Amino acid sequence: MRKRFAFVLAAAGLLAGSVTAGAHATTRGPAPAPASTKEGTVTAAQLLAKVQGCSQISSGKYRTDDETSANIPVCGANGAVFWKADMDIDCDGQVTSRCNEDTDPWFQDDTAFHQSDGEPLIADKLPYVVVPSPSSTWDYTKFGIKGGGVVAVIYNNKVQYAVVGDTGPTNIIGEASYATANALGIDPDPETGGAESGVTYIVFKNSSVSPIENHDKAVSVGDGLAKQFIQNN
Repeated sequence: MRKRFAFVLAAAGLLAGSVTAGAHATTRGPAPAPASTKEGTVTAAQLLAKVQGCSQISSGKYRTDDETSANIPVCGANGAVFWKADMDIDCDGQVTSRCNEDTDPWFQDDTAFHQSDGEPLIADKLPYVVVPSPSSTWDYTKFGIKGGGVVAVIYNNKVQYAVVGDTGPTNIIGEASYATANALGIDPDPETGGAESGVTYIVFKNSSVSPIENHDKAVSVGDGLAKQFIQNN
């Protein structure tokens, strides 16, 4: 889970000279163009209309970052759970030009769930979402959610399908992979990017994409589940 502090941005601007900044940009490389503005046939408005209220299923609430108050509940619905939070950027997994120890101060070369070949996920390639590790606040494993489960991520009237790909701290919620952010038009920089608010995560219960790295399958499965979600809520 990423922690975005204002002073980190300020310090980076003060300490990084033009040569360092140039090298840093070269290391990261340009971000790929967003994959889409809407995946599947269900619109953001249709999904958001079904998550206006909240029937809280978590025994407590989550923070979006270490310095914020705990005010984000996990909500229940027919066939899904959801929460509304920010988006921090997860660049963990396989080392790439955009996700590595140089570009991400919190980089870890592993993810909770792995590809079909046993390797960690690729954060700048695969749209995935991070769920809080099980705790007394909420245990995702008891709600039909597992690695590879399908998630509809909604931001700024855009829908992006992703999979459950990693786990984070037990007290923080609101994080997704570099690829998820980029596809939604959110700055995917793992150190300074992300969205402060306005992101809705709808996780479909008892769903699964296999192999987990097959994003096209996540879209097709997700679109069908989204249609069911609208019909049943």
